[in-house]
Amino acid sequence: MATIGPATWNDDDDAKTIEQVLATGVDICRLNFSHGDYDEKIKQIHGIRLAAERLGRRVAIVQDLQGPKIRLGDIKDDNLLVKTGDELILDYALRDAEHDGSFTLPLQYNLAAKVKVGEIAWIYDGKVKTTITEIISPTAIKVRVENDGAIKRKKGINLPDTDFGSDVFPEKDLEDIRFGADKDFDFVAFSFIQSAENLVEARRLLKEAGYPDSIKIIAKIETKQAVISDAAMDAIAREADVVMVARGDMAYEVGMSAVPTIQRKLVHFCRKYGTQVIVATQTMGTMLDSPIPTRAEADNVASAVIMGADAIMLSEETAVGKFPLETITALRSIIEYTQENNEVEYLKPDTELPVERICRQGVKLAESLDADAIVTETKTGFTTWLTSANRPSRRIISVTSDSRVANQLVMCYAVDSYVMGYEPDYGLCFAERLRNEGCLGHSDEEALVVIISGRQQNVVGGTDTIQIRTI
Repeated sequence: MATIGPATWNDDDDAKTIEQVLATGVDICRLNFSHGDYDEKIKQIHGIRLAAERLGRRVAIVQDLQGPKIRLGDIKDDNLLVKTGDELILDYALRDAEHDGSFTLPLQYNLAAKVKVGEIAWIYDGKVKTTITEIISPTAIKVRVENDGAIKRKKGINLPDTDFGSDVFPEKDLEDIRFGADKDFDFVAFSFIQSAENLVEARRLLKEAGYPDSIKIIAKIETKQAVISDAAMDAIAREADVVMVARGDMAYEVGMSAVPTIQRKLVHFCRKYGTQVIVATQTMGTMLDSPIPTRAEADNVASAVIMGADAIMLSEETAVGKFPLETITALRSIIEYTQENNEVEYLKPDTELPVERICRQGVKLAESLDADAIVTETKTGFTTWLTSANRPSRRIISVTSDSRVANQLVMCYAVDSYVMGYEPDYGLCFAERLRNEGCLGHSDEEALVVIISGRQQNVVGGTDTIQIRTI
């Protein structure tokens, strides 16, 4: 999963840069609504779809909403140097004003109504630590700088001690939701989710705005409230379609030392319910400026794969980095090597529906027979999602008649998704086509596949059949 930005997008190259990104190994494109305008986003959506069509690929597009992100406004000097003991004033009233170069900085969110004296505020991704010393007006606060550093325009501020209550869906998100309703997104990512109840409200907002019923929600987990207990994480994993372990802001909310444990717990809870899970933030951070990753980054990625994550996300590395294609190549190489040489940690999904048991037994059968692939026939994607939740060691070929479902299924572990007009036994028909094209099994041997389907073809929830077929 890669973030599209200046490093991977060019308005004038007829989607050729995006085509390179997809060809190098990206399955999911993230459009970050914290940056850019609507005209740019429309061009990027068109470019991604065009590039995917040229390559014959299914690619998912994520609309990533900013959420209640607290940011500075424009600053005259984009490298404002501060020293320990300096005092800054952060003023919401100046959010649209031209900065005069002083230590009174414009703010895009009114913190004066939320914070308390003594609370910590991390500025610019934690590079500058400050302590709130005074609330000086209904729109302005004063903070004391705790370390030497530099501050840049429109950078974020994290306040781990501050309770923001129900401010999860700011007006900007609502505007972006209205914009995105008819823009062919496959997923909508909501930032700074605090509870499962937030996700219920998020679904209501999308439905009210006119998004298709098939749209999937990504819950970005980065607040202290979301991970305050195992019960809170469990509830979010149960309610979400996809969970993103957003380690950047999370580190300032809960402390750096807690992030690895929280990541492991979130992956565990997601796998428990068959919820897709993404590991994100600083995955290959040094490749912003380096053509190769560090050994620690390689280990970081491999650990996420072994835990059983569905996807690994690149943020700044592909948005503004100097080596976006090299980063994608390196990430893909680490993922593939890890999958070929390590088993994913075993975890039986905590599921009881008949269709879930059918999928589990289909995976077990494919493993015991050393099948070349598992083929799933699906209308909504549910059968494929459940099959993927069992983390098979072999490829899942998913066949559906719905193009959006096919796009969404690229998020799933081990899945290659395809669109084919519905007909009886279309999973078998498509597997035969792949075999004839040399894309399934070995050229000099028959291919063995396990097909998971339903006798009531094309009926949602009707999966009840496992077939073993030799092609």
